[in-house]
Amino acid sequence: MRLLLMSDTHVPLRAKRLPDQLLAELPHADVVIHAGDWVDTATLDLLESRSRRLIGVYGNNDGPALRARLPEVAHADLGGLRFAVVHETGPATGRERRCAARFPDLDVLVFGHSHIPWDTTAPTGLRLINPGSPTDRRRQPHCTYLTATVADGTLTDLTLHRLPPR
Repeated sequence: MRLLLMSDTHVPLRAKRLPDQLLAELPHADVVIHAGDWVDTATLDLLESRSRRLIGVYGNNDGPALRARLPEVAHADLGGLRFAVVHETGPATGRERRCAARFPDLDVLVFGHSHIPWDTTAPTGLRLINPGSPTDRRRQPHCTYLTATVADGTLTDLTLHRLPPR
């Protein structure tokens, strides 16, 4: 199962549209994961219409229209792994400990908010992944998104994709 992970798209505030390279990945993904801060419902509509399966949550910049359609936390069993998606996890310091305590029954937690790509594993085995942002790099050198493969209870081929400057 191929995954496409993104967060913090902030369309149309930070970009007018999603990058072409990211959109070109949609047909190849079995599951698209968006960890919040969509900003507009048009991006949600676009991903819903082009994704085989979309798992998304709302973020702190998402208003009532998005909050009415998306949960704060989403859970899914994918390829034998227990996933959750949430927008905010708090400060980087202590993140693994905090998230492992909050989500003791998970294998993978996908989160956003910081726009900083992240891939760590808590002492409990919980893997924490942030794909960064494909539209707003903030203090990062590149805008980013992730792809991965899940099969037989294993997450493999996690690849950070750097987008060219706009």
